[in-house]
Amino acid sequence: MHSLKGMWLLMRMNKPVGIYLLLWPTLWALWLASVGMPEWDILVIFVLGVVVMRAAGCVINDIADRKIDGHVKRTVARPLITGQVSLKQAWALFAGLLLCALVLVLQLNIQTLYLSFVAVLLASAYPFLKRHTHLPQVALGAAFSWAIPMAFMAVNQHVPLWAWWLYVANLAWTVAYDTQYAMVDRDDDLNIGVKSTAILFGRYDVVWIAVLQLVTLGSLGMVGLLLSLPMVYWVSLIVVFGMFLYHQRLLKDRERDACFRAFIYNHWAGFVVWLGLVGSFL
Repeated sequence: MHSLKGMWLLMRMNKPVGIYLLLWPTLWALWLASVGMPEWDILVIFVLGVVVMRAAGCVINDIADRKIDGHVKRTVARPLITGQVSLKQAWALFAGLLLCALVLVLQLNIQTLYLSFVAVLLASAYPFLKRHTHLPQVALGAAFSWAIPMAFMAVNQHVPLWAWWLYVANLAWTVAYDTQYAMVDRDDDLNIGVKSTAILFGRYDVVWIAVLQLVTLGSLGMVGLLLSLPMVYWVSLIVVFGMFLYHQRLLKDRERDACFRAFIYNHWAGFVVWLGLVGSFL
């Protein structure tokens, strides 16, 4: 039971915000690809896939960070550090989660299966990039956004060109909120040599986050223009703009707890965009 609890914590099932941040853009894509409510089987497969792949990403992240998490205030109590879970158990859990993901994607068409291999590669590479580049958040954004082309491929057997605007929107949004997350650990990361966009952006971090948030809204706006989406969608973007302004207020003093709250609040922005899309197709 001790190990099972540790595995639950290793998968961050007690902290579902990461699931939400991956879920909302997946639902954006499913609703747009289906021009409304997607088929139930596809919806269930993708929702379960979000939960499984987010868990797998957390496990491989902690495996990669097992030698440095003990030196970071926020991560010192993670299961691989405390001994709740052994390294062998963590690798077995990661393999089991990938197997579950494979079973799910095998229920979809072959084109989506091929795209899923890219998703696994991106999710597995992200944790190791923070040792070699200041842009691991870009890799996370690419991984978190890959469900978008997969959703279009699963529903329509192709990915329309305009769908890449949705990909760019989520990529920019992910880099923005993961930079907020990295700001929480910046002092620790500088001491142990871990790299991030928060370190790269330096004193211009809040400005760059604002730029990325504007890119997010601009790209979502392009989707709305190209598809002639109704007013309810544009209202959702206005609400998100207000949310981003609040994030800027939280970030201005770069205080750890405030930066973490800004990160947490991001999932509500994704939820509001999804509501706008649901309303657009009612």
